[in-house]
Amino acid sequence: MPDAATEIARLLDIMARLRAPVGGCPWDIVQSFATIAPYTIEEAYEVADAATRADLPALRLELGDLLFQVVYHSRMAEEEGAFTFADVAQAIADKMVRRHPHVFANETARDAAAHTQSWESQKAAERRAALQEGALAGVTIGLPALTRADKLTSRAARVGFDWPDAQAVLDKLDEEVGELRAELPAADPDRLEDELGDMLFVLANLARKLNLDPEAALARANAKFTRRFNAVEHLLATQGTTPAEAGLERMEAAWQKVKTKEVGGT
Repeated sequence: MPDAATEIARLLDIMARLRAPVGGCPWDIVQSFATIAPYTIEEAYEVADAATRADLPALRLELGDLLFQVVYHSRMAEEEGAFTFADVAQAIADKMVRRHPHVFANETARDAAAHTQSWESQKAAERRAALQEGALAGVTIGLPALTRADKLTSRAARVGFDWPDAQAVLDKLDEEVGELRAELPAADPDRLEDELGDMLFVLANLARKLNLDPEAALARANAKFTRRFNAVEHLLATQGTTPAEAGLERMEAAWQKVKTKEVGGT
């Protein structure tokens, strides 16, 4: 089994060589935090995909790609004299110890709910120490929009700004649908985007009130659509045609047939 410290040191050396002004990789040398950030996000999604599929060989590779992103950002920061990979590792280690006093200090063991409450309290204290004031401070702008909506409304709910139940959110959704319908005749792109955004924001609220993850719910819907549309294409192929050739009416008939078979389990 490889030694972790040895392999991390090797990876750090590889990164240093790639960024070396003389003899390094021309592409790597010209990158910046901003240009690398999209790759970091992409690699995080690929880790999540492998984890969701429980594909452990792929997960091992994708975690390596994500680790390389951490090393990449750390190397660029070290070149600027800001921080090093060791500083990054130290910071997260210190944070985990600080946020788990029931494990690393003398606090008594707690259940998961109590731990979550303590975790959030410590995060709030850290935000105050960093002069991040306000209930919404620290909610990352770069999060996927649905996830950020969920976190924003969760923060607001902690200080009492929330609907009483899911039914109240559904009533608000009906109101937002009506407002979008009212904008359809004018077809003003800016107004339509505004109203559609309101609808999606309310849906994120609804997911939270139902104790569901809106990103996970949409990912499940995406997977279902992909599975069923692939089945539609296959069914049409057995009939000697393609979706483009079949037309909407035949595609809809095929869709309903696929859906009925899937739901019915036959």
